[in-house]
Amino acid sequence: MFSLLVVNWRCFSMSKTIERYQKRSKDQGLNGKSEGTNQHVKEDTQSLEKKLELLEVSKRKLLGDGLELCPIDELQQVENQLERSLTKIRARKNQLYREQIEQLREQEKFQLEENAKLRAKCGLPPLHPSSKQREVNRRSLDVETELFIGPPKR
Repeated sequence: MFSLLVVNWRCFSMSKTIERYQKRSKDQGLNGKSEGTNQHVKEDTQSLEKKLELLEVSKRKLLGDGLELCPIDELQQVENQLERSLTKIRARKNQLYREQIEQLREQEKFQLEENAKLRAKCGLPPLHPSSKQREVNRRSLDVETELFIGPPKR
């Protein structure tokens, strides 16, 4: 009976030891993964900090700050980038103007139709713009721009 108790105790002790071992190895595995994940996060953080710093430097240069130490080729790159940006901005602005002109033409058409209906309702003759008024209207649609041909004025 004593030997049976010893065997049971050893089995119990052995199973407890195995459980503790498995638990520890599992915890260490998690800690190892956690340390690897932490290292990965630190590397990502450092990479993002570098990118942010480069973006801030680039932004300052585009705003005209910190150009004193820049070589001529870097200044040329900044100028080219600004010119591309201006081209995109102008294109977008012109697109918005064209859309706004189209909306205003639609409103004008609607208003003229509404005016014609109201004039007919009141018994007045419809309005016919003269050819001179049409010419004035055409001229008012011309858009002046700041574009010019030739080298920039200094």
